[in-house]
Amino acid sequence: MRILIIESSPHKRGSSNMLADRFIDGAKEAGHKVEIFDAARADIHPCLGCDACGMAGPCSQKDDMMILRDNLLESDMAVFVTPLYYFGMSAQLKMVVDRFYSFTGTLASRKLKTALIAASWDNKDWTMKELAAHYQTLCKYMNFQDQGMILGTGCGSVYMTEHSPFLEKAYTFGRSLKG
Repeated sequence: MRILIIESSPHKRGSSNMLADRFIDGAKEAGHKVEIFDAARADIHPCLGCDACGMAGPCSQKDDMMILRDNLLESDMAVFVTPLYYFGMSAQLKMVVDRFYSFTGTLASRKLKTALIAASWDNKDWTMKELAAHYQTLCKYMNFQDQGMILGTGCGSVYMTEHSPFLEKAYTFGRSLKG
């Protein structure tokens, strides 16, 4: 299976990317091909709401979203990776999701497998509630086939993440994927 990891943390070596790295290790060991797209460092602009695409493309903006679009449409699975920012996804990932607008029909028809990997400072049971709900709503709307979530609570720093159970959970999740 071809898996596209969409990282979105401004911290290249931050907690959410650490969790993604362990997921990748497991997925590769299971025989999957993995590619990373770093939305935090890509040249992607917000959706203009111009409707020039008519939800069927092409988008009027010519930026790195064209690369991500092609990669998504060639993948079997996408993994959204984000730090938790004020109980939602990072602005970098939200920008990517908003830009799905220009190819909603094409992307939805793929019934793409997806997963969410997130890291937060707090470890309260409600910390990830809104992010998980947003992701699940996106899955319903886009016909994504949710494969699961790693919601790394209490992973607010590299040290905290290294001493959490979530690195192993991310690895096990990646390793468990069937093609």
